[in-house]
Amino acid sequence: MLFAIHALDPPDGLKNRLAHMEAHRAHLPTAGDYGVALVMSGPLVADDGETMIGSLIIVEAPDRAAVERFNRADPYAKSGVWAQVAITRFLRRQG
Repeated sequence: MLFAIHALDPPDGLKNRLAHMEAHRAHLPTAGDYGVALVMSGPLVADDGETMIGSLIIVEAPDRAAVERFNRADPYAKSGVWAQVAITRFLRRQG
């Protein structure tokens, strides 16, 4: 099953994001340790096309619980980088 992790930073969150970025990037390749396969990931950006305002992570996992475990362990989640997180099943139609 595919899942989308859609996470938004608070309005003043860029400094905190940048402070934890390397740890977050190091966490992503550990997805397999949580029974999750990383499909794609990247920052969400403001309309200026540059300012990071959140994250979109697409994973394949046997169930939502595995995705939640992977997400809880993310340094961005642990450090309060994200103000809002939604984990949603995703049905790939194209691409």
